[in-house]
Order: sequence, then C-alpha cells, then structure tokens
Amino acid sequence: MSRVGKKPITIPSGVTVDVTPTQIKVKGPKGQLVQDYNPSIKIVMDNGTMRFERSSDNKRDRALHGLYRALVNNMIVGVTEGYSKRLELVGVGYKVDSKGQVLEISIGYSHGVFFIVPKEIQVKTETVKGSNPSITLTCIDKQLLGQVAAKIKGIRGPEPYKGKGIRIIGEHIVRKAGKSAGKGKK
Repeated sequence: MSRVGKKPITIPSGVTVDVTPTQIKVKGPKGQLVQDYNPSIKIVMDNGTMRFERSSDNKRDRALHGLYRALVNNMIVGVTEGYSKRLELVGVGYKVDSKGQVLEISIGYSHGVFFIVPKEIQVKTETVKGSNPSITLTCIDKQLLGQVAAKIKGIRGPEPYKGKGIRIIGEHIVRKAGKSAGKGKK
C-alpha cells in the first residue's frame, strides 16, 4: 500500500471539493483549481474528509494512488494558504525589476533578459542596499509556481565555484574548491 495514498485529507471549512468522473475541482478563499484524474482511482468523501482507493494492485494504479492524493492535498493547501518562493540574484551588478508581469533581469549578459510571468502568479521584486536583489513569486498552484521558479533559475543557475547566479533562497549549493585544491605540494 502507498503510505501517502492511505492518509485521509481533511477538508477545511470554506473549501468545497467537487468530484466528477474525470476531474476534481477545489474552490477556496484564494481561488479555484482543477485537476484531471484517472478513473481507476476511487475518491471517497465522508464527513469533511477525502480518501483515495485504487481499483487494482498493479504498478500503475499503485503509482497513481499516492500521486493524486498529494496533488489534491497541494490544491487544498493552495486555495487556503497559497504558496510562495523567493529567489535571489547573487553576483556583482546583478539587478532585477518588474513591470507588471514582465521581469527584466540583468545578470551579466550583454543585454537584459525579459521573462514573462504567467498571470496566475504575483511577482514582487526587492532591491535593498547591502543585500542581494530578490524576486518573490506567490501563487495558489504549487506545480506552476515551481515550474516558473525553475525557468527563472535556469536563465543563469548558480555556478559551483563562487555561487554566482540565480538561486532559490534556502537552497544548498555544492561548492567546488577550485584549481589550487587539486595540486599537492612537493
């Protein structure tokens, strides 16, 4: 049995969940999300809780069992609390500015990079003297938020020697020692 799939989800007050034969709709105070699902997974609703049951024990159904439970749980958390990711630009002269849903990022290339953020995500940039410029992304859809943050990070990911580039705050960067560490003294 899937350990994740077995856990029931408690539906908080103010959140409505509509289950059709192929879709799950979750509506809450921050918005509405829709997720398609495979009908081989059965959804049981009782007294403010949801449980997921699979029809067979084959490999695909076992994989989908925990997946759909995690996706629906993320949807419920998204419509009640929302998700947020902060990215920072580490490097001398690196800057970021937002004009509506367009980010203008200056990170050492000959021209600035323009990145259009989807309308579902709220963008806030912050530049404080003495600290690295940062980008704050907030959204109710965890999957979309992670995908956009990864694309922004992919513009110039952190390099392993000095750690310069765009990184998610709290992310651990494995650092390399450099040339002098490889040579032994004679």
